[in-house]
Amino acid sequence: MKRDNALDFGRFTEPGLLILVSLTAGPRHGYAMIQDIRALAGVTLGPGTLYGALARLERSGYIETIASNDRRVPYRLTTDGRAVVAAQLAGLRRLSATGIRRLARA
Repeated sequence: MKRDNALDFGRFTEPGLLILVSLTAGPRHGYAMIQDIRALAGVTLGPGTLYGALARLERSGYIETIASNDRRVPYRLTTDGRAVVAAQLAGLRRLSATGIRRLARA
């Protein structure tokens, strides 16, 4: 499993995390991800940012392409990708909870 690689990945880039979260709902092609990420996070990824992040995520083994009958290429999470997004979100949950507790004491 590539979970250890995720820890060496440095700060998990926001576009990558947004893409992984989008793909937790199921396979999507690039434009569908852009729309989903806009609705979910209020962030609009440009094509260069999106496809650069998709290439990095695919090279890391976190996503893969699936067959399609049209020119749009759908992507889906791999098992490693699902584990990585779960770990990243758990880390964000801990960070958020700590920040909220600290703010309450301030």
